[in-house]
Amino acid sequence: MHYKHLVLLVLAVFSSKNYAQNIPLYVGTYTNEDAKGVYHLQFNTETGTLSKQQLAIEIDNPSFLQYSPDRKYLYSTNATNNGFVSSYTVNEDGSLTLLTRMRSHGELPCHISLNKTGNLAAVSNYRGGTLALFPINKDGSLNDASQIFDHNSEGTKSHAHSAHFYNDDLFVADLGTNSVFQYELKKGAYKLDTDAIVKTKDNPGPRHFTMTKDGAFIYVINEIGSSITSIKRSGNKFKEIDFDSTLETDYKGKNASADIHLSNDEKFLYATNRGENTIAVFERNLKKGTIEKVQNVSVHGDWPRNFAMDPTGKFLIVANRRSNNLAVFKIDQSNGTLTFLQDYKTPTPVCLLF
Repeated sequence: MHYKHLVLLVLAVFSSKNYAQNIPLYVGTYTNEDAKGVYHLQFNTETGTLSKQQLAIEIDNPSFLQYSPDRKYLYSTNATNNGFVSSYTVNEDGSLTLLTRMRSHGELPCHISLNKTGNLAAVSNYRGGTLALFPINKDGSLNDASQIFDHNSEGTKSHAHSAHFYNDDLFVADLGTNSVFQYELKKGAYKLDTDAIVKTKDNPGPRHFTMTKDGAFIYVINEIGSSITSIKRSGNKFKEIDFDSTLETDYKGKNASADIHLSNDEKFLYATNRGENTIAVFERNLKKGTIEKVQNVSVHGDWPRNFAMDPTGKFLIVANRRSNNLAVFKIDQSNGTLTFLQDYKTPTPVCLLF
């Protein structure tokens, strides 16, 4: 082979490998400070470094982000007093083009999730206390809400905080009513199956939750109680099996727990603490579903809200809202513990999406 051709081949291989190592990361923000909308970055899955931050689209308060199943479209809540939900086309350069913008049918929408086929989005309206279901067209655009659920009552103010589909079921965490609700799909519409899947004690404030892939266990992070409620599911019966603090035993300050995720292998559970400014790491009993604390590690920032693990499962990135930075951690695959690597300045980050 000619020397020139060999050099070109080596460069091409190196370039291809380097490109494969870098994957997109979208960051949702609050735009009442320095942020302008949704940001797009490159994340290196070998080194854990972030680079090439660009504004993907200028839009108000894109507080939570979600992909379509084919990743051709992206969806966001727009956490305003009026409340909006938006859909976007994902362009080849990482920028976003607005497709539709709809009223969210509630104030301060804070969470959005899609069902497995990608034809329905569930939007949680925190201040309005409502959950709205939006049909999604094949071109990624949104139709107006087909169903709206109002959890408010005469004596209780609802704060719907998150919702997730599992097969044909829809689960909703409501901080205001201290409940996790289950909705079932019946004759093409969702209907409330039970008042709450488990009874809560005191005022824990369920915020977000995560489920095992088989749907057998649900882990709920409680914002007010700084705790995790572990739930076992058998058919349509639910039982609380564990209740754990997310804080260090000697921490006495104010705290508001935020986000929760399982590791890819489901051996470990992670949760963020706003106030203590830590990530709590738990080891999970794969058979029983119970959890045990193994670490509380500083987030190297202030007010950690959302966090995400990269697709390889080797890194965890935290969005520190008040300190305007993303903190990158290496995950120990054997025991789940985290080691801080570096941080990256980003304006008012509140949601991360790989």
